[in-house]
Amino acid sequence: MNAAQLNRVTHESFAHYRDGLVALLIDAVRHGASVGFMEGIDTQQANSYFDEVKQRVASGELMLWVVSKDKQVLGSVQLGLCQKPNGLNRAEVQKLLVHSEVRQHGLGQQLMQALEAAARQQQRGLLYLDTEAGSGAEGFYRTLGYSKAGEIPQYACGPDGMYQATALYFKLL
Repeated sequence: MNAAQLNRVTHESFAHYRDGLVALLIDAVRHGASVGFMEGIDTQQANSYFDEVKQRVASGELMLWVVSKDKQVLGSVQLGLCQKPNGLNRAEVQKLLVHSEVRQHGLGQQLMQALEAAARQQQRGLLYLDTEAGSGAEGFYRTLGYSKAGEIPQYACGPDGMYQATALYFKLL
């Protein structure tokens, strides 16, 4: 078996990872990740979402990384680069996903290190994100040096249809 590899996904390489990204997103939602989709997400919905992701990668407003092994995408993360003239110092961490079978093995940390290095290269000194309040992700982000700015109640439905608060985090690079 090959070791897991971390790669930045480009517009040109997107097709190679697409099916794995779709499977990863479906796995994440099935295991309770609150990432904008509801229980029952299907391949068509996930493919439609990744059509948009591919366009954003092509335009340069979004950067995407995957960790893969033997053609299976084990994890991914996205960095949304603010395009507003007054916000060129910031970027949003989006959709950090690790497959349910390989969580707690350092893949999330590996993805975040790559994302932060790229943010520095893009001269983005402020990273921000939101995550479900009270979730295990909060502790993960705190260990990476992110600070909690606050919470917004009833921000979004989880996959189960229940509204949850979101916690806002930031990190100055």
